[in-house]
Amino acid sequence: MTAVMFATDHVGRVAGTSEQKEPAVLTDSKDERDIYRAIVRIARAMDQRDWAVIENIAVPEATGDFGTGPLRSATEIIALLRNFLDDCGPTQHMIGNVLIEIDENTATSRAYVADMHLGAGDLAGQFFRTLGDYHDSWIRTSEGWRLTNRTKKHNGVLGNIAVLAHASSPDATRA
Repeated sequence: MTAVMFATDHVGRVAGTSEQKEPAVLTDSKDERDIYRAIVRIARAMDQRDWAVIENIAVPEATGDFGTGPLRSATEIIALLRNFLDDCGPTQHMIGNVLIEIDENTATSRAYVADMHLGAGDLAGQFFRTLGDYHDSWIRTSEGWRLTNRTKKHNGVLGNIAVLAHASSPDATRA
């Protein structure tokens, strides 16, 4: 077996051609960056109540579970988030310790989330915090990486859950 080597110039083009080779490590890095940005964009969209962003990142048939049972579509996921956040005071979802595994056209990610929800109206001055772990699944589409599933694992809570506008019990979903 003979190995064939291609010389490339300083921008990665195969010598003597306009063909550009993209090393696998650069592709993986770009894919990881794209997924990481989508995770952050979802967190910011929740805080800004910009539900169209989440609708654009998730596939229509995306599934999820935030602690109240299975959700079977992006529409259901967004409705659940809106139920808890639309009438809540300001929120901030901080993302960290993100791990992304890519397998060609699918990927999984895990990301810590520490979120703060401030009360509004009669609950002004109160707060509700959660510590959790988002477990996500992704698929590569012609429009880029799209969320296919999000499950939130809750590790701790602090404060008054009533700050979430429609929370009914300590076991209610924490966005």
